[in-house]
Amino acid sequence: MALDELARQYLPEVETELRRAVAIAGGEGLEHLEYMLAYHMGWQGEGAHPNAGGKRIRPLLLLLTTSAVGGDWQAALPAAAAVELVHNFSLIHDDIEDNSSLRRGRPTLWSKWGVPQAINTGDTMYTLATLAALRLQETLPAAAALRCVQALTRACLQLTQGQYLDISYEQRGDLNLAAYWPMVRGKTASLLSACVELGAVAGGASDETIAQLKDFAEHLGLAFQAHDDLLGIWGDAALTGKSADSDLLSGKKSLPVLYALNQQGEFAHRWAQGPIREDEVQAMAVLLEREGARGYTQETAACLTEQALRSLEQAQLKGNAGLALRELADALLNRRA
Repeated sequence: MALDELARQYLPEVETELRRAVAIAGGEGLEHLEYMLAYHMGWQGEGAHPNAGGKRIRPLLLLLTTSAVGGDWQAALPAAAAVELVHNFSLIHDDIEDNSSLRRGRPTLWSKWGVPQAINTGDTMYTLATLAALRLQETLPAAAALRCVQALTRACLQLTQGQYLDISYEQRGDLNLAAYWPMVRGKTASLLSACVELGAVAGGASDETIAQLKDFAEHLGLAFQAHDDLLGIWGDAALTGKSADSDLLSGKKSLPVLYALNQQGEFAHRWAQGPIREDEVQAMAVLLEREGARGYTQETAACLTEQALRSLEQAQLKGNAGLALRELADALLNRRA
């Protein structure tokens, strides 16, 4: 497979670039700050392992895009590091805001070292991402480097806007389906769209191709989140690594839940009475399916997937990287975990 071949080539270089970026935060008296960053990235501490750092999907998406439009993927490595650091900055803060004590099977930063140090480490990660992006001045023409930094900064704003909506929705009982999409567009789709924009700009693509690839990535992100919402209720816990009970127990207003709430049926009636109990979860999942929420979410994810792949086809990418991009999209949109 083209994806496996190119991932083996790209990802070790991404890891080297990430380690280089994170090392900037160290120095005399700052060893523990660098250690906390390295712990979160999966490099150090108990349970350190390549899988502990995540799959590095975003830098891989960026570098594949650069190659697929005919550019030099190595020149885009600082951008690849920057998007992964932004992603991890958001995870550190999300874990605090969601009161999550585990990530990828390991204790989260705040649960090990407290909220103040975790907030500061997240802020450090964001700053390192900016510095990594600025290093594009060394590998790309000045105008392209500036455009990449601007695109990444816009994506960071959209991430925080999406997180604001997500948090604010927890206390609202009047949400409709239309409210779901701005939140998901910010939390999930914005950074994926920035990945392909940075990759395409670094590769010297035309504005038309960049627009087509951004549309691909945005719909990819929306479809990814819709599918993730399915797994959050009906996924196999042995494959996903988390209980399928968790989304209903936490009261998450996912796409299936919002659909059912807007039907104002039996599920909505029970939801309005207070938090779902653990002994109710299975029956509530069955009720959601009976009221059409599962089918609606599956159909929505399928439509978004079709649009994403249509935009990817329009970009007319060629070579192994083009094939690998399609393989990566298929893997993300058809995963079971």
